[in-house]
Amino acid sequence: MTPQPAFDHRDAHRFRIGLAPISEDQWFEPVGSDGDPAVRKAQTFAESPDLCWGETPGSRPGQAEALDLLQAHLGLSPVTDGEVPPLRRAAALVDDDLCLMEPGDGGWTLTAASLCAPSFFSALDAVGKPLSGLHGPVPGFNDSLLPRVSRIFDALDKDTLLERRNWSVVASGELFLPSSAPVRAAQPSIRAEEAAERLFVRMERQSLRRLPRTGGLLFTIRIWRYPLSDLARRPGEAEAFRKAWDGVMGETGQDFRTYKGLADLDPLVRHALAKI
Repeated sequence: MTPQPAFDHRDAHRFRIGLAPISEDQWFEPVGSDGDPAVRKAQTFAESPDLCWGETPGSRPGQAEALDLLQAHLGLSPVTDGEVPPLRRAAALVDDDLCLMEPGDGGWTLTAASLCAPSFFSALDAVGKPLSGLHGPVPGFNDSLLPRVSRIFDALDKDTLLERRNWSVVASGELFLPSSAPVRAAQPSIRAEEAAERLFVRMERQSLRRLPRTGGLLFTIRIWRYPLSDLARRPGEAEAFRKAWDGVMGETGQDFRTYKGLADLDPLVRHALAKI
């Protein structure tokens, strides 16, 4: 079983781009404890096809290049299948969700996405939207971060891979969370003594890579999650999480706290942390 990644508290309570370069061999991390991604994603697609998959007309060349690039990275022989969109085939090879970003009239636009582990968004709502529409709810994104992100997208060269990490706490251990409504509806039923088992740290790793032939960008999203009780077995990370949570509940974490909907969880999280 692949271990969960370490929790890092540095600036974890603030909205920032936080992209860092990675090497080619770090592009995807090993398959984790959720089993064969092809099997898992096929089941999710069968149950919720409109929520986990979407594409716009004209996106197939970029999808095909993403598939070619990923197959080459994994050392697989090129395989095509006209029955399945190329980006869906690519997503079946890795644990990550895959998003194709391409230039459009409104700026960089999500033109295809395979989302089998989304955190409160879906392909139905997101595909076809520009960056400003995708990240509008993020406090300050369109005012301050959007121009910087757009410049990064414009300037990224074919030999540079970037990654960033993010986190939240949610009242669900499910991977597939296209809507926040049922998760937040479950929060009032959680008793303090249950919080360590019913609240989950949800960690997210994103990567960004240029598609040199078609000019788009492949954006990947990998999710891990574990109950707060697991922190008891990870002493160093428990302290890192405490620092991050204190930052969220402090003045500098106000925007992060509001956007993530974490304020109502504070008593439960602190009760759980006191037992760890």
